[in-house]
Amino acid sequence: MTYSVGIDFGTSGARAIAIDSRRHVVAQARQTYAGSLVSADTWRLALLALIDQLPLTVRQQTEAIAINGTSSTVLLCDREGSPLGDALLYNDSRGQDLVDTVSAIAPAGSPTLSATSTLTKLLWWCGGAWRPPANAAYLMHQADWLGWLLHHQLGISDYHNALKLGYDVGALQYPDWLTELGIAPLLPRVVAPGSAIAPVAPAIAQRFQLPPTCQVCAGTTDSIAAFLASGAQQPGDGVTSLGSTLVIKLLSEVRVDDSASGVYSHRLGNLWLVGGASNTGGAVLKHYFSDQQLAALSQQINSDRPAHLDYYPLLSPGERFPINAPHLQPRLTRPSDDVQFLQGMLEGIARIEALGYQRLRALGASPLQQVYTAGGGGKNLVWQAIRQRQLGTTVQAAQQPEAAYGSALLAQSTSPG
Repeated sequence: MTYSVGIDFGTSGARAIAIDSRRHVVAQARQTYAGSLVSADTWRLALLALIDQLPLTVRQQTEAIAINGTSSTVLLCDREGSPLGDALLYNDSRGQDLVDTVSAIAPAGSPTLSATSTLTKLLWWCGGAWRPPANAAYLMHQADWLGWLLHHQLGISDYHNALKLGYDVGALQYPDWLTELGIAPLLPRVVAPGSAIAPVAPAIAQRFQLPPTCQVCAGTTDSIAAFLASGAQQPGDGVTSLGSTLVIKLLSEVRVDDSASGVYSHRLGNLWLVGGASNTGGAVLKHYFSDQQLAALSQQINSDRPAHLDYYPLLSPGERFPINAPHLQPRLTRPSDDVQFLQGMLEGIARIEALGYQRLRALGASPLQQVYTAGGGGKNLVWQAIRQRQLGTTVQAAQQPEAAYGSALLAQSTSPG
């Protein structure tokens, strides 16, 4: 029996999952971060600890490894791969004042046109000019750098992580407007997610007793790994992540990009993964109720009798998708009945989810056929019934809840076994 290993680096910790040739989980490991989230050394220690936790019998028969990281979490490194300071995390918006500079060269609709995009972060590192800082040799996404620790090949990324750097996922190349800039020497070589990069380095193979032929594969982002883990695979399959925010992704035969409403497409083989993220979600629910209260109150909701409350649940003003309204005010007038209040919020979030899929369809994406649910909110069966009525289609739990499983599938797609 041989195995494939997927490793997920999330916002609070990392996880590894090993699967066999039948896609069954045979081993798992979890590691909380022992240091700063922006420290590459924190990531390195977590990665090594995860691999070490896998059973020796699994490590000895592992054929391939793939890693996912948070989108637009990046490092600037020297020629030896050593970071030139802390990482900039996925949500770091210190480049806000530089978005206009990016807009002057990037085309309308480009996913680089935001304060948190990889390209904006690189421009911030460059001091607002398109010239590499001293000693800088490689821009590396989180997944790139972690993969390098295993295969020792610098300057290689995947086209999922490279999207917000400006890589053209349609033409599968960097556009001229990007390669003509002075920062071009820092750009990684981009390959397809899951493609084999190189075998594990001899020192890594020896340390963990991995086969010297074990391939380290190009990775992906955490949200796409979660999509792969869900079981969605046909055009029209949607995945809704019910975490702190509401994120939807739809597998489509048509590419859709609309930066005005925060919609962009990732390539997924010959299909497109179209998505958007709303500011509503579980964070609003947890602002008013504890997990225990949410569970208890949900059981008292009759999902067949709508609350008829016109809620748009937000923690603060502003929405990005399915409508672009930076000053949209929350609509949450609280009644005296907590059950009614919670039902109104659940219905409001469900309406926003349905509106999101309708928005993707209006922009040209494939029509929604069924929805898989990821994230903590997917455990609420009453909410699932409410959402199913709003969406008008089947709603079911993701087949696997862990993004690491999706990365293991990526690794298996490369494995000869």
